[in-house]
Amino acid sequence: MNQAENSTIFYSKRIAELEQILERLHSKRKMLGWLRFGILMLTFLAVYVTWDADTAYIITLAVGGATLFLFVVSKDVNNKEAIENYETLVAINKKELAFSDGDYYNEYDGKNLEPEHHPYAADLDLFGKASLYQYINRCNAEKAKLLLAKRLLQPLNKKEILLQQEAVKELSAKPLWRQQLQAFGIKQKISINTERRVFNWLKDEKEKYFDMPVFKIALYIFPLITISTLILYLSDFISTSIFSLCIIIFYSISLSVSKKITPTYNLLSGIVTEVNVLYNELNWFEKESFQSELLIVMQNQIKHNDTKAANEILNLKNILNRFDVRLNVFAFIILNTFLLWDLHQIMALKKWKVQNENHVPKWFSIIAEIEVLNTTATLAFNHAEWCYPIISDTHFILEGKEIGHPLIPAKQRVNNSFSITGAAKVDLITGSNMAGKSTFLRSLGINMILAYAGAPVCAESFTVSISKLMSSMRITDNLAENTSTFYAELKKLKSIIDEVNKQENLFILLDEILRGTNSLDRHTGSAALIKQLIKKNAVALIATHDVELARLENDNPANISNYHFDVQVSGEELYFDYKLKEGICTSLNASLLMRKIGIELA
Repeated sequence: MNQAENSTIFYSKRIAELEQILERLHSKRKMLGWLRFGILMLTFLAVYVTWDADTAYIITLAVGGATLFLFVVSKDVNNKEAIENYETLVAINKKELAFSDGDYYNEYDGKNLEPEHHPYAADLDLFGKASLYQYINRCNAEKAKLLLAKRLLQPLNKKEILLQQEAVKELSAKPLWRQQLQAFGIKQKISINTERRVFNWLKDEKEKYFDMPVFKIALYIFPLITISTLILYLSDFISTSIFSLCIIIFYSISLSVSKKITPTYNLLSGIVTEVNVLYNELNWFEKESFQSELLIVMQNQIKHNDTKAANEILNLKNILNRFDVRLNVFAFIILNTFLLWDLHQIMALKKWKVQNENHVPKWFSIIAEIEVLNTTATLAFNHAEWCYPIISDTHFILEGKEIGHPLIPAKQRVNNSFSITGAAKVDLITGSNMAGKSTFLRSLGINMILAYAGAPVCAESFTVSISKLMSSMRITDNLAENTSTFYAELKKLKSIIDEVNKQENLFILLDEILRGTNSLDRHTGSAALIKQLIKKNAVALIATHDVELARLENDNPANISNYHFDVQVSGEELYFDYKLKEGICTSLNASLLMRKIGIELA
């Protein structure tokens, strides 16, 4: 049994465990429903039977029944939340099983995050349908999704990579913890818009209006006056007309105060559910014990004078919930008229802002980092047979055993070992059509990207230098820019040559360069480019059908090496083993393919 099958067994067992728990919770929900009904009926019956008894006795029965009813309701609410949580966990595990079967094409693919002109993103299928991003992404917060894209587009430095690897190893061993974190995020995705609204509120200075001493005094004096007036009215010390006039005055004052508060409310309204997710995720992260340096540092970053970030966020959530009394017009009018409810909330918000405004940005950033680490750890857990790469300080080295393409299922994947070391090196790969040249180039490129992001790679062992990866593999025309395929490729090659001329530490992947021109110009231009790359100490891997280019090894044996993928022909059928071999390819299949589609060759 391989490690991938182990993860599949884990998910299957976890689903069975969760469904058993859900069965018990649903039974409990039915019981609580009947209990609520029973308490309600018994309370009505008790009041009915004792209707002629002392009033105080009847009120005691009614209050006791109502209290017991509300207690059961609270238990039912908690039970319902537990059901929702476990249902989410079941969905997470079922989705992981689907991913293991290659069923992930309906997930968010991050295509909108792909830069228009990037050195390798389009060539290596980082975004879009059946992409690396679509396969590995488990992020929910919008900022986390952006950070994951950044990880794939911009290499970390060696220290950052090693810290990421250590954290990923630790988190991959905590599947239950990871899934619960993911479940919190699924409930309500934290959007960039919400983060922006919170930041705008933190910068907003309209609340300074309430710094005037009169408002601090009003917090205590106003309720004293209003409640005293109510008591006087109920005690028949003042008439109904005077009391009505007082209420109108109180309401007018509260309304004028609330108008000043409304802009702040509008800025923060509707974000409570996302703030709750922020609380749940940070609380879950803060209370877990970690050993890896990066996770410990992240925990310390969200502490402030030994105060937990989760507690501060919970305080904000409670203030916003009280603020939302505005949504109940009847309750709002009463509370605001007698207590200046809005003023109390704006003062609480002001105090909260002073204490936390410098820490809020870090909270959102930490959530993004946690979710990205969680994503990478899930990849590591699902592919425990993959290895964590060694990052070399020497330029250049790329060496791996049994390297495979991460997006090809293990049962179909053919792995290859490969190494290229030193500068001024160009390895050429010749081979038949469909023999595996392009897939091999992408296998190297994608594994390098995973390595640079601190993730495990699809290989038995893998050592790589941190270099700027550039490619020219998948070139298309652009009607909007009136650009032909050939010109589009020239633009791509120019960007590579510009970087080569800067003596940057590059690793270049090229597939069938200059394919848009005639064979003579293609060969001449390709040979010249190879010589230029060597002269500038560049490192490149080039896949080509032009076997004549492979002859350049004769004149540059220290700089050029030849590899190939071949094909076996049996009658009219082709057989590919997709194994990389040394030397120049001698078996071609284009003529056979042309005959198979009906072209009559001489």
